[in-house]
Amino acid sequence: MTAVIYGLGPLERWIADDEVTEIMVNAGTEVWIERSSTQAGNAGPQYVGRLDPGVVGAVIERILAPAGRRLDRSSPIVDTRLPDGSRLCAVLPPVAVDGPCLSLRRFAPTPIELERFACADVCALIRQAISGRCNILVSGATSSGKTTLLNAIAGLVDHGTRLITLEDTAELRLAAPHVLRLEARPSSADGVPEVDLAALLRTALRLRPDRLVVGEIRGDEAVDLVQAMNTGHDGSLSTIHANSAIDALARLESLVVRASPAWSLLAVREQVRRSIDVVVQVSRSDGRRRITTVAEVGAADDSVAVHVLADRDTVMGDLTRCRT
Repeated sequence: MTAVIYGLGPLERWIADDEVTEIMVNAGTEVWIERSSTQAGNAGPQYVGRLDPGVVGAVIERILAPAGRRLDRSSPIVDTRLPDGSRLCAVLPPVAVDGPCLSLRRFAPTPIELERFACADVCALIRQAISGRCNILVSGATSSGKTTLLNAIAGLVDHGTRLITLEDTAELRLAAPHVLRLEARPSSADGVPEVDLAALLRTALRLRPDRLVVGEIRGDEAVDLVQAMNTGHDGSLSTIHANSAIDALARLESLVVRASPAWSLLAVREQVRRSIDVVVQVSRSDGRRRITTVAEVGAADDSVAVHVLADRDTVMGDLTRCRT
């Protein structure tokens, strides 16, 4: 009973397990977890038991209390960062049809090294892209490891560099001495205005960054980012949801077109081609996250094309788009 009142109740046992990277509650009672371990049988979410009815509501309230965030029928969705850096997404009925649900994603206390994602030759290619101040886009599906890989790649940047990170929910933990972290803010029911990534990016450009690190491109900030990458902020990094390197560029194009409908498609493609130098595709298989493609961006007629430099285990070409 003490854990229910003062902590996270029956979820405490999973919080205390350092191997658990995500805790999920479905339909108000079903508990699933995901582990960082890649042992046989541990790939993907695992069902671990049920909660008593009503417990998950108390758990969500307990988690949100220090964050000062609101979750009720009039505001049934919350996505927030907790004091320890974990990320919580919770949804209440009627939006969550079968009952309250939550996902609590935890992050490793120390950054994972790049070598966990690829062989030595592929890692050397990415190190060359960082030292050459290439603008790098990390692409992958949901939970493929994009943010973790971005963290590892950003950790390769020279320690004399001023990095500014911009995220919807702060997750990056860069092992660098000169880092300025900015986080977006949603609007609130009492009239506090939203501060979105586009606004953060425009602000960051006035804070003298050497490199920009954008947690994920998903909206109007795409225009500001590609323009920043074309106006002296070489070596910037970001992620995007996509299933392949060429799909990542196509999605970036669509986001720029949506934000700047007056631009011609040809102009958008030229901006994208000039702003992004390298796309690193990451995927997840059998519980393990791996780099599957490293591609250099080029042009083919009036479209943006990619030249694959490396696959999962083999480097097949040389990097040519260094900016130093």
